[in-house]
Amino acid sequence: MIPGGGQPNMQQLLQQAQKMQQDLAKAQEELAGTEVEGQAGGGLVKATVTGSGELRALKIDPKAVDPEDTETLADLVVAAVHAANENAQELQQQKLGPLAQGLGGGGIPGLPF
Repeated sequence: MIPGGGQPNMQQLLQQAQKMQQDLAKAQEELAGTEVEGQAGGGLVKATVTGSGELRALKIDPKAVDPEDTETLADLVVAAVHAANENAQELQQQKLGPLAQGLGGGGIPGLPF
């Protein structure tokens, strides 16, 4: 490479890529260890998922249980899990968004990410 020719320093690029990879792995580990909650039916059903979207817990208030109407309970469970996953996605954006922008938004000059 010609000094001053506008070409990026390959060693520097590799160091930046390694740091971004380490930061990404750390953020993913934090997400897996973080739990978020979603609820439905005014809190009758609560779902807890990890920041990476793994369902960890489901709490159902006894008032939500009607043996004659299991469809409503099923709908509440689906809605609570959906809300928890939306919260997990928001958390992912907060943790991983800056790293993804670094990859796609010129975080490492000279690489086509």
